Amino acid sequence: MGNYSDAHICQCLSRLMTLRRNSTVMINVAAAEEGDCRKTGMQFAEGVLRLADGLLQLGLKPGHVVAIAALNSDSYLEWLLAVTYAGGIAAPFNYRWSLQEARLAMNEVKPIMLVTDKTHDYWHFKLQTDLRWHVSMTAPNFSSHGDVLTTELLKSSSLNSARLLCAPNNAALLCFTSGTSGRPKGVMLSHSALIVQSLAKLALVGYSEDDIYLHTSPLCHIGGISSALAMLMVGGCHVFIPKFEVKSAIRVIEQHHVTSFITVPAMMADLISSARTTQTTKNFETVDKILNGAGGLLPGLLEGAVKVFPRAKLISAYGMTEACSSLTFMTLYDPTIGSYNQHRQMIDSKTSDSVQQFAGVCVGKPAPHVELRISSNGSSQVGKILTRGPHVMLGYWGQIPSKSSSPADEGWFDTGDIGQTDDCGNLWLIGRNGSRIKSGGENIYPEEVEAVILQHPGISTVIVVGLPDSRLTEMVVACIRLKDNWQWDEFNPCNDKDHCLSKEILQQFCKDKNLTGFKIPRNFILWRTPFPMTTTGKLRRDEVKKEAMSRWVNENVFSSGVLLSSNL
Repeated sequence: MGNYSDAHICQCLSRLMTLRRNSTVMINVAAAEEGDCRKTGMQFAEGVLRLADGLLQLGLKPGHVVAIAALNSDSYLEWLLAVTYAGGIAAPFNYRWSLQEARLAMNEVKPIMLVTDKTHDYWHFKLQTDLRWHVSMTAPNFSSHGDVLTTELLKSSSLNSARLLCAPNNAALLCFTSGTSGRPKGVMLSHSALIVQSLAKLALVGYSEDDIYLHTSPLCHIGGISSALAMLMVGGCHVFIPKFEVKSAIRVIEQHHVTSFITVPAMMADLISSARTTQTTKNFETVDKILNGAGGLLPGLLEGAVKVFPRAKLISAYGMTEACSSLTFMTLYDPTIGSYNQHRQMIDSKTSDSVQQFAGVCVGKPAPHVELRISSNGSSQVGKILTRGPHVMLGYWGQIPSKSSSPADEGWFDTGDIGQTDDCGNLWLIGRNGSRIKSGGENIYPEEVEAVILQHPGISTVIVVGLPDSRLTEMVVACIRLKDNWQWDEFNPCNDKDHCLSKEILQQFCKDKNLTGFKIPRNFILWRTPFPMTTTGKLRRDEVKKEAMSRWVNENVFSSGVLLSSNL
């Protein structure tokens, strides 16, 4: 490193080698049957240094990109740090990608090395790209592998002479985001951004060296990486499972007395359902903090989470890969005072006049290092959510930064989201700018409508889209999935009137929840299969709209206000 003030994510290794020297900081559950599943702070740090030195001896240069495709493990974390220690740029590839998506990413960033575990060793042959080196984290899963290196082979060539290096522009990681387009885009994140994000999580989530942190989120996602780095900085204990599976997660929480982890709503729903089925909630009392991302927890999920994890502080975060994870944080439930966040209660009840002024969902206040601004037209308080600061990406790999549409927005990063702030400094998220529906001259954000419909006990999931309409330009249409034991009354008379739904019932429900008239869906589509998602877990709203459009064209008209298809 050229300057003693330069930031580097590997500076956390000094703490591990001193304060956590003889303490267990890594538990790899997947390797438990092999007997070598724990590492102390010194063992882990030395492994990183030896691997970094081996990479330098091999010929890795500052700025070289190293792609990693693997499931979660302590070896994965070791590789992330070692690559950056040697001045390389680590590029975590999504293990769920198809070969076509992996090829797109390889062609985009042109890595000099591909690192895989046994689940992805076959990529070496299938991708057929111009790589200088392929490394298997363990022994490769094929008999002839003379051109494939291993982690242990690289460590064995170490001369213990590695020094801390940085890539150009202080770049550390190349994380991928697909947005809703599905095509991977490389996001360049600096060491400074990763460190300041980690410090924010330490301050606002409250991670400490006493934490036992379960890796539920994949290390190929920025959410999983940023929390992992926060735990490395504070010296907590990491517990790895290859990927989230609810049964293994519950078993590990119980066996290793896990204190913290992160979730997305789908994970939380699975944990609650499984815990209720097995009646194991009494064993979750060690969990004292849960960070939820990728969408807020609906009232039913929040209440269920409190019952299953009674001693856990529940925190939600709003963010994105381009902002190095979280922009805002909000405490949903604090067990020390036994109450829900007042904003959350007001959102659900809609009884406060002050809340009725704000559409959307409250996602809390910005982290201390984050500056936010709402860019709106005219006198409207609603506008584009912009941010700037050390947390923002260096840029998209291989792309020239686009200029702001307004001179006033120059120097700010456009998140692509629409929102507003209240007098207390809370950010209210309304929706995505690109998903906006234009109906009768009014702007409608699908997420706002979805949040209302999801409050109905008979709705499992809902996606709101705009379909062409000769009079309105676009009409609001809700694609819905019903919960078990609920029926749509317009096709067959319901035997149980308490579990019936119809177009009129849902429209009246929206009115009762004070949803403005022009935002209420004019039609509904019953969906029978899960909604399409990208491999990064984001909704493919474009595909939902395309399918809905296809049905609209084929049927020409929604005869009863609802379209039911066995193919959906």
